[in-house]
Amino acid sequence: MTATAAAAVKFKPDRRFWVVYLCLMMVMFLSSLDQTIVATALPTIVGDLSGVEHMAWVITAYTLAITVGMPLYGRLSDLIGRKTLYLIAIGLFLLGSALCGTAGTMVTFIFYRFIQGLGGGGLMILSQAITGDLIPPRVRAAYMAPMGAMFGVSSVLGPLLGGWFTDSVSWRWVFWINLPLGVVAWVACLFALKLPKHELKTKIDWLGLTLMDVGAVAIVLLATWGGSQYDWSSWQIIGLGVVTVVAWGLLPTVERRVEDPVLPLELFHNRTFVVSTIIGMLAMGAMFGVLAYLPTYMQMTYGYSATVSGLLLIPMTIGILLASTVTGLLTSRIGRYRIFIIIGPIVAAGGMVLMSTLDENSPVWRIMGDTFVLGLGMGMFFQLLVMAVQNDVRPTLLGTATSHNNFFRQIGVCLGSSLIGVAFTTRLTNRVMDLFASLAASKDPTILKALGAMSSHSDAAASLTPSAVNQMPGPIRQGIVDAYVNSLTPLFLWMAPMVAAAGLLAFLLKDVPLSHHTGLQMRAASEASHDVSASDAEMDDSSTQSSARRATDVTKVEAAPPRRSAGSDQPAQV
Repeated sequence: MTATAAAAVKFKPDRRFWVVYLCLMMVMFLSSLDQTIVATALPTIVGDLSGVEHMAWVITAYTLAITVGMPLYGRLSDLIGRKTLYLIAIGLFLLGSALCGTAGTMVTFIFYRFIQGLGGGGLMILSQAITGDLIPPRVRAAYMAPMGAMFGVSSVLGPLLGGWFTDSVSWRWVFWINLPLGVVAWVACLFALKLPKHELKTKIDWLGLTLMDVGAVAIVLLATWGGSQYDWSSWQIIGLGVVTVVAWGLLPTVERRVEDPVLPLELFHNRTFVVSTIIGMLAMGAMFGVLAYLPTYMQMTYGYSATVSGLLLIPMTIGILLASTVTGLLTSRIGRYRIFIIIGPIVAAGGMVLMSTLDENSPVWRIMGDTFVLGLGMGMFFQLLVMAVQNDVRPTLLGTATSHNNFFRQIGVCLGSSLIGVAFTTRLTNRVMDLFASLAASKDPTILKALGAMSSHSDAAASLTPSAVNQMPGPIRQGIVDAYVNSLTPLFLWMAPMVAAAGLLAFLLKDVPLSHHTGLQMRAASEASHDVSASDAEMDDSSTQSSARRATDVTKVEAAPPRRSAGSDQPAQV
């Protein structure tokens, strides 16, 4: 048996590892669940707190907090260690969850969501980084597959739980449900998670962090407000674009001058990091943008309830679980991952092409089958991107590289969701307005009465709900269904080439052999090697100085006038 094969066999998780691993899965699940469970309860929340005009800020505040926290968690965890930061992140998330459940006004609720998001960003980043610390890359894919599947499970379970709590108990339990699971995870990590601490030897790059976060906040707000709250040509949106360009334009200059930058520019000289990040931005931006509107499409087109539309996404979750598990085991067996990052986006793009052919007459099995194909593609490569990055950066940058890979992916998701949303709503509004304009000439009194009950056609197009559409006269209802089909399904086809391009881009990845050593082992070896080099350099320097001193002493002796012994004419012996 070769040395590397023997090293692979030696990774035998003990009982404490499994406790930590289950806690990591639980924390990842809570982080991803919180991004989906709130959506179903949101209309009830804003109604109860009388804050419909601030509704968009509930999502925006959480997204902003996650985005601005990612770089700090990643870099700081590399500098001082991860355990304390991880416990702080879980604590912030639980504090925000508890406070959200007690909110009495919309303003305080939004502020509490921001606190929750500050913790949520750390849960996501540090869970992935700790996985890199504890599990060798050669077998890491098999362990990361179930963790990555938490995103697929939460995408289905979140809306179902959110609807059930809102209808049966109270929307406040949407947040309080995090507390028992989170407390168990916090206590278990406190006692079971053993990670080294590091002394902070350099100053934190606050200026670089500020510029990065200012640019991120500006681009998230641009993506959220553009085309909805403000026109794309408005001074607000243009100003946000200018702020993004200026902040991120200054960032490289600042990072070159600091000793320990929050965004090490060497990451952008690493082909694996750059290519994996671009793939994540393209594929995840397109796919999550499409998934955001899929449940609404099912409700409006087929008349399904929110619960049923969520259940119809279960095949996608099964596809994610199946593909991530199989590819994880295969990656661990063959030690190669690039092939799956190539195939995965192409399969997902095929699922989008299939979904673009759906219409109001498509059978249920078609919807479930097409989303299953999409899930298969997503599951093949989603977690492998992070693993590829962690495997090809120096150990002291593992957390930093993980956080920045997720950071730019989050930016891609924000932009993708925004662009798809603008395209969808614009097309839908135009088609519904044309529909209402054509029906205005109808002589059917029921149709004219329904049209007359609407304050304006544009407002009606923006505020359509499944229940309202079902109560409309047949011609209006059928016209709206056709408008939804013709407005959204072409977007699936438009996004497919973008996702497929991400797969083709994966050909540029170096298929770096997966290491058999954990992140902690590689960091310890790197630091030991550095210490030995420093010691050798110090010894060489000491030897050089000693030689110099001896040479100086000899020179002084030779240059000094010879002493003579008393009463003798012979020179003294040196």
